[in-house]
Amino acid sequence: MTAGEFLYEVRDLHKDFRLAGTVVKVLCGLNFTIGRGQWTALVGPSGSGKTTLLHLLGGLDRPSSGAVMLEGVDLATLSARRLTNLRRRRIGFVFQAYHLFPELSAWENAALPALHWGTARDAAFAKARQWLEQFGLGERLEHRPQELSGGEQQRVAIARALINNPDVILADEPTGNLDAAAADGIVAILAELRATGDKTLVMVTHDQSLAARADAIISLKKQ
Repeated sequence: MTAGEFLYEVRDLHKDFRLAGTVVKVLCGLNFTIGRGQWTALVGPSGSGKTTLLHLLGGLDRPSSGAVMLEGVDLATLSARRLTNLRRRRIGFVFQAYHLFPELSAWENAALPALHWGTARDAAFAKARQWLEQFGLGERLEHRPQELSGGEQQRVAIARALINNPDVILADEPTGNLDAAAADGIVAILAELRATGDKTLVMVTHDQSLAARADAIISLKKQ
């Protein structure tokens, strides 16, 4: 794979945190690349820095040293405004906790990023409905989160992540709170997105069978 085919390039990445006056090293000297359209699994024990790494890839945090390059641009060099615009335009986040607003319907939750981006309400609704119908939630558009199952809530969260058509999906244990049947449904959705489009998927998981389906595995160790 040539340099131009890399979406991400991580160079000598370090991330430390200060806790009660003590420096806690979480990530130490990581180097790797992620290709366009690649499915990458981040695995490792609890406390090994998987979520921290995902946040760095998404520009939600900045490294202590080293670089996270997205198409040759060091994310740490971008202003807060440019990072926010980049995330809205190019990156969709899926979390283990669904983070849905309880007072909003399924379609309103899914449409939020589009509305924040300035999309007209009718157009945002149409995009949200398209994704929710594709995920089997066409009859649940007006339901609020508390009226949905865990698997249904996660599908709403995935629709929300996709509403602005990002080319990167960063998923942090997206099946962690689901039973086996619901988890299989979420995995099928993510795998189809990656297989039928140009989406690059980076997923944190403790599920070795799920990680085995990825194109590449990055294994982290607790420092």
